[in-house]
Amino acid sequence: MSDASTYVYAVTELGAEDGGGYLVTFPDLPGVIGIGETTGEAIADGRQALFACLDALKAVDREPPVPGASHAAAPLA
Repeated sequence: MSDASTYVYAVTELGAEDGGGYLVTFPDLPGVIGIGETTGEAIADGRQALFACLDALKAVDREPPVPGASHAAAPLA
C-alpha cells in the first residue's frame, strides 16, 4: 500500500461565489477533497479524506493508485 504522505495535493482558494475558503484536491485520487476556512484547515480536512479513502480501498482489497511523480504540487506532510 502506498504511504499517504507520498500523495501530492493542490490547494485552491475559493471565490466568494463558492463560499470562500480553500479547497484541497488530490490529482491521483479524484473525488478526495478537503475544505476549510484556512489553508491549514483545508489540508487537515484533505488529510482525513485521504486516510478514509485509503482505508476504504484496503477494506475491499483494492490497491490505491500509485502516487504520480509528475504532479507539480506539494507532498502531504
